[in-house]
Amino acid sequence: MNVVSHFFRKQFLLPLLLLSLFLPTTVQADPLPNIVYILADDLGYGDVSCYNPESKITTPHIDRLAAEGMKFTDAHTPSAVCTPTRYGILTGRYCWRTRLKYRVLDGFDPPLIEQDQTTVPSLLKKAGYDTACVGKWHLGMQWTDKNGQPVPAVPIDRRQRPRVGDDVDYTQPILGGPLANGFDYYFGISASLNMSPFCFIRNYRPVILPTIPSERIQTEFLSVDQGMRSPDFTIRSVMPTLTGEAVQFIERRAKQSPERPFFLYFPLTAPHLPLVPNDEFKGKSAAGEYGDFVLEVDATVGAIMEALQRSGKADNTLFIFTSDNGGLYHWWTPQETDDLKYYKPNHRGQYVKDRGHQGNAHLRGTKADIWEGGHRVPFIVRWPGQTPAGTSNAELVELTDLLATCAAITDQKLPAGEGEDSVNILPALLGKELKQPLRDYAIHHSLWGHFSVRQGPWKMVPKRGSGGFTRAREVEPQPGEPTGQLYNLKQDPSETKNVWQEHPEVVERLSKILKQVQGDDK
Repeated sequence: MNVVSHFFRKQFLLPLLLLSLFLPTTVQADPLPNIVYILADDLGYGDVSCYNPESKITTPHIDRLAAEGMKFTDAHTPSAVCTPTRYGILTGRYCWRTRLKYRVLDGFDPPLIEQDQTTVPSLLKKAGYDTACVGKWHLGMQWTDKNGQPVPAVPIDRRQRPRVGDDVDYTQPILGGPLANGFDYYFGISASLNMSPFCFIRNYRPVILPTIPSERIQTEFLSVDQGMRSPDFTIRSVMPTLTGEAVQFIERRAKQSPERPFFLYFPLTAPHLPLVPNDEFKGKSAAGEYGDFVLEVDATVGAIMEALQRSGKADNTLFIFTSDNGGLYHWWTPQETDDLKYYKPNHRGQYVKDRGHQGNAHLRGTKADIWEGGHRVPFIVRWPGQTPAGTSNAELVELTDLLATCAAITDQKLPAGEGEDSVNILPALLGKELKQPLRDYAIHHSLWGHFSVRQGPWKMVPKRGSGGFTRAREVEPQPGEPTGQLYNLKQDPSETKNVWQEHPEVVERLSKILKQVQGDDK
């Protein structure tokens, strides 16, 4: 044997062999992040001061979240109203693929999510997550009536909606809600804050039975349906109660199972009507009662940030803040041809106009509308060590993208045919340089069923009108007029010029995309 070779083996290979016995055989993966997802209710793109320098509302906690993370400027809800967006967030599917083709559910509708449907929490549970939902559900629950029968769905266009609930047996367990869809724990209310039943629900049952009939309230700021109420329930107590529950969940997880990741889905009830800011926020904004209620939303975001920091969880938490649709308290200067003919701010738009505030900033449209103000929303992501801090991202994203992104984070594959409208946007969250858009297109939907297709700078709406709250909901085209709407959002982000007739080739291309996507469900 060569002397040099023998010396090398003795002096170097033997120590390396011994060292290898003490090294792990695989590289240890980073621990899975906790995920906190706060969904504001009817918060507009221009309500958040880091998105709108001219906002009359200062949102320091949300602004801090953006400063410590990434602010998306082209993020959209799949629908311009709440139930369909919530469905899309949790399932990665457009809600118009279900029985709900327009409008929203009430507080007594049966479950909208089908049994055994893959959801974000059910996916994360497979990866070892503890999952909780605190807040507004609004995706249907199965109640039981006083005859022991399941409370049925009522057609969306029937006048008996929303229902009072005086025929419901509240002593029976509530099925088909969050716990049936992947959540381990639930505390919240069944639908919007203005809908019956007016009671808190913990897991399968009301915390206190709603036995007190309550009459309809209709004032400038309080729009509340007739219904059944728990003795302890006041609409003004809901936001602080939900915030307290969310904070307690974070603290419990940190103490009881610090090694397990958790997912907290926290859909708020504000600033949706009724406007009920608590005393500490009254008069603190320059946008009236509405602005004060937005401040309460901002304070809730701050409370969750503090809870994560106290619990030692902030550095390994993916924190997402967004809204379920555009803002209702908004106005704009009409410039587009149909707007010049039909548009006039409603009393809510006039309320903030008098105070110099535009809830959706420069955008056209409000909640429910197919225009940008109906579905372009704040979307902020903070993930220390992963998402570049203090950055802005113009990538087109949609709230349906959560499911595919969580699958990528946890290294899972979605079952075939599930989450078909969800796109993995993890590369964007990580600040990767993208050679092409993650989304080839996005589909949006209005309260009354108008569709729009977005691809690159182009947005196409096959019909005229808002399809939502703004007049005119629908416009019958006259001979020689455009039959639909086409906007170049890069050149015209406020949708002031309909170029339908100037670009028939774009209309044709986007129309084919829409038909193809709609046909996917057949």
